[in-house]
Amino acid sequence: MRVGVAIEETWSFFHEIYAELAQYHTISLFERQTIHPPFFRERINRYLFRRDLSSLLRNNQVVFFEWASELLIAASQMQKTCGIVTRLHRYEMYQWVDQINWQVVDRIILVSQSKRLEFISRFPEFSDKVVVIPEATSPEKFQFHTKPFTGDIGILCHLTPRKRVYEVILDFYELAKQRADFHLHIGGGRHVLHGDYYEAIYSLVKRLGLESQVSFYDHISDPQGWYQKIDIFLSNSYSEGLQLAPMEAMASGCYTLSHRWEGADELLPEENLFYTGSELRQKILEYADTPELDKQRKCQALRAIVCDKYDLNQIKVQIRQLVEDVGRLQ
Repeated sequence: MRVGVAIEETWSFFHEIYAELAQYHTISLFERQTIHPPFFRERINRYLFRRDLSSLLRNNQVVFFEWASELLIAASQMQKTCGIVTRLHRYEMYQWVDQINWQVVDRIILVSQSKRLEFISRFPEFSDKVVVIPEATSPEKFQFHTKPFTGDIGILCHLTPRKRVYEVILDFYELAKQRADFHLHIGGGRHVLHGDYYEAIYSLVKRLGLESQVSFYDHISDPQGWYQKIDIFLSNSYSEGLQLAPMEAMASGCYTLSHRWEGADELLPEENLFYTGSELRQKILEYADTPELDKQRKCQALRAIVCDKYDLNQIKVQIRQLVEDVGRLQ
């Protein structure tokens, strides 16, 4: 089968899925051409974009759009010549979805039941096109690791206001008053669009006198090794699709706690969710005082959730089979 792939945003969630598609099908990858002539640059590049995207649609039985964003908007306004499948993660819901002609899209993959309900509430006429296939990670890549509890708390994310790391630092400050042996590890580095946020959280640590108890990390090139130093992993976002970092942490043997963003209950048990900072601190202290054998059992139970529901080896096959089903109907 001839399968086109259109992606211009990050490949962070897509490498294994692309490899799965390429193993079974002939793949055409959309690549935007830009030239820099002295005159009419914008008009010429717009023409090349539409020409090449139209060619991708005409020359494949099905085209997979990894993000329901700008490329899908343009494709959905063209004559329908193939099957179209897209995966909608989160941010597209608030920036792009109202501009897409959903009539020509055959299947819409949402990454959580929460996001499915949100999409259907806005586009009920397309509910029959929606399928939930969650985000996933590799249990082979992120292997279970146990170590004696040392009070190492970690958060790994893009350092943007949505992730609410500033609030984590404030909660950690209160926690450190009760237990001085905890250490907070903040991974992710400065975000290109939110440098002021990075400066704010870095300054907050200094102003609270927490320099010896908080460590900042730039881009983590070896997340597997980074998770192995963490006892308790935190997600404190106010909005997610189905966040990948907690899955990786759970698979790696970290006890994982999350703020109750919409859909967090699909990933974690009730006892691992919190609303307020006081709830978070209480759960951290309770876990710290749990006997070591019980700690291991709790962490093994979290890894079992990932292996059962969010194993990338299974999810990539589900996506490939969905693409194939759409392609056979063309």
